[in-house]
Amino acid sequence: MQDKIWTSELNGRDEVAGGFDRSKPVKLYDTTLRDGEQAVGIVFNPEEKFQIASALADLGIGRIEAGFPRVSAADSQAVKRILNAGLDSEIWGFSRAVAADLDALIELGIKQTLIEISTSDLKIKAYGFDRPKVVNKVRDAVKHAVANDMKVLFFAVDSTRSDLDFLHSVYDTALEAGAAEIAVVDTIGACAPEAVEWMVREVRGWIGPDIPLHFHGHNDFGLGTALAIAAVRGGADWIQGTINGIGERAGNSDLLEVALALKCLYDVPVEINLEKGREVSALVQQAGNYHVDGWRPVVGDNLFTRESGAVANQFHIPEAIEPYSHDIVGAPRRIVLGKKSGLLSIKLKKEELGIDLPESLYAPVLAKVKELGTSEERLVTDEEFIRLADDAKAAA
Repeated sequence: MQDKIWTSELNGRDEVAGGFDRSKPVKLYDTTLRDGEQAVGIVFNPEEKFQIASALADLGIGRIEAGFPRVSAADSQAVKRILNAGLDSEIWGFSRAVAADLDALIELGIKQTLIEISTSDLKIKAYGFDRPKVVNKVRDAVKHAVANDMKVLFFAVDSTRSDLDFLHSVYDTALEAGAAEIAVVDTIGACAPEAVEWMVREVRGWIGPDIPLHFHGHNDFGLGTALAIAAVRGGADWIQGTINGIGERAGNSDLLEVALALKCLYDVPVEINLEKGREVSALVQQAGNYHVDGWRPVVGDNLFTRESGAVANQFHIPEAIEPYSHDIVGAPRRIVLGKKSGLLSIKLKKEELGIDLPESLYAPVLAKVKELGTSEERLVTDEEFIRLADDAKAAA
């Protein structure tokens, strides 16, 4: 794979590459079906949730958070079907620190769940709790889950804005009650990457080297991917996020972006098959009835599509115009025609389509392509290009 990555040699400097544990792959925990569905206007029906979960498993995602059964009968139906499908990924439930939420999961037969509660004073007050109540709810919920043979990931909402001494005590309470894993949660994207790295390293010091540590981040400052990478550097074993970064406000960390950056920029192994990422992205877009920008990393339509004539001149040398090979993410590589095309664009498109067009007619055809692309403010289709080429040959 390294011969298909053409990033800067500066990435190999100790100041950049140091601090990462490359002895084991980073694992991915997908919450598209729960936290992702919190994006405004996004609703996945049970069939769509099952299709997405199946695609996530094929992608190599280690864990899939299948949903929140207590929120609706449809969610319960979806979780049950996903759970019974025998997917390769672990299927996890979601619960607040509430016995009834856990009972809904237990009834479905889910054996592992995330349990969440807010730990920042700001959110504790918003929920009408106090610190002692939070501690008691954590203890009771975790013990209830463990008593029913469930594996628990304790998820401290708004960890990054919590009083650290109190947060430490809550984590200790969760672990003493039987939680097996811990999550650091930047609920509203309030941390800089450097702060996340520091905090994850701090929490790792609290819980020791053997407790699996998660990071869950958001993209409110456009740093969702950077936060996740910083968390890995700080010692996180698991990165939580969604496909396409969907979620409320500015969304979650985008798991495909995180995986690509870790692999290509930091040479950190990640458990994922990136070649299938675009397929899963398209499925989530279709189910959610939305479309990502063409220039979005990993999954955008335009990543390996070239209109500019200046860039077309280098099309035969991918490493001159791209930081990694298109087949790493299973993307098509192509030339399109429009206002910004050049003579070589005409030649490359002619060869792609296998049509006869003498070099003497490249210039007049290019002029027509530019005229059409400019007047219509769009790309010229292959069919239109063939017609323009035929017209030019007929007039010659």
